[in-house]
Amino acid sequence: MTGRSPSPPSRDRVRPDVAVVGAGPIGLAIAWRCATRGLRVVVHDPAPGSGASAVAAGMLSPVAEAYFGERELTGLLLASAARWPAFAAELTETTGVEIGYRTEGTLMVGLTGDDLAEARRLWAYQQGLGLPVTPLRPSELRDREPALAPRVRGGALAPTDHQVDPRLLVPALRAAAQRAGAVLVPQPVRHLSDVDAGVTVVAAGCGAAALTGLPVRPVKGQILRLRAPDGFAPGFRHVIRGYADGEHVYLVPRADGEVVLGATVEERSDTTVTAGAVQRLLRAGVDLLPELAEYDLVEAVAGLRPGTPDNAPILGPLPDRPDVLAATGHHRHGIVLTPITADLIADLLLGGVPDPLLAPFCADRFGGAAVAASGGPEPTKEGDRWS
Repeated sequence: MTGRSPSPPSRDRVRPDVAVVGAGPIGLAIAWRCATRGLRVVVHDPAPGSGASAVAAGMLSPVAEAYFGERELTGLLLASAARWPAFAAELTETTGVEIGYRTEGTLMVGLTGDDLAEARRLWAYQQGLGLPVTPLRPSELRDREPALAPRVRGGALAPTDHQVDPRLLVPALRAAAQRAGAVLVPQPVRHLSDVDAGVTVVAAGCGAAALTGLPVRPVKGQILRLRAPDGFAPGFRHVIRGYADGEHVYLVPRADGEVVLGATVEERSDTTVTAGAVQRLLRAGVDLLPELAEYDLVEAVAGLRPGTPDNAPILGPLPDRPDVLAATGHHRHGIVLTPITADLIADLLLGGVPDPLLAPFCADRFGGAAVAASGGPEPTKEGDRWS
């Protein structure tokens, strides 16, 4: 990074200013933002959108995802969620593609007394941060969502927690990036030394570990997709995040009748769908919304979230490698953090000065230098394929 304005693209110049490794939402959004600011951008990915985003539910939940001990991450989530309305509007205007952005809000519910007690501890913490969490009695919950089970003991509303459909988002971002001039190269990157660009941005999800040596690990999540019968819309409008006999699940309704039900959190690197996980998810989902028992089960799939030791993303230059930037490790939050990650990385590339928001998420916070590009091991498992 030099901090200088990029040179105007010319037909004689073939070396890109920026190479982005990974064409999931993060990588494509970075490419879009950089290309619209005049940088020459290439994006390397053999299968755009085939990683974690292909499985993700698309919840934009900075409030419901505000957990104990993650205050700095919560701040980043809130800042990015605040950018989503304008980001969604700009993306739709640019491409003409609807991305399933919905603003009905999120209901957080507890099925049993024990579930509600656990949930209330978290809601109290969230309220202590000044977040918009409104407790609701069972009758108030069912006024908002009559399909909720009569057994549900109580809940709360997070009105600013929204949703988007990642399977619509990725094609829209790809179209926007390409219209702005970014070039997609459908080939994998095995070593960063193979990339010829002024700056390389690694937005490779779980594959970032092999490329950079950063402590990014796969965290398996199994997820189900259901569909309301006869082509109708689901019988509920809000995203539902529930505790059901100790099982934590979410249910995300789509306008086309789909319901996303998830998700497990497993410290594993395979993408096998297991009968036990399907059983647990369905049981909890039906306990909260009994009508789901009549829905079609159309997909059961597993993906790999890019996790880090502190559950927060890694954003910014690698130690001793100012020409390589990381934009990875978003774990459960890749979709909600897409706008702010793209803006922060693009601003850094153009201005050369890191935004203070980046400081808690720097690449060297784990105490060890990242491995330079050519020194990292090559991916060996199917689960290491980046998105």
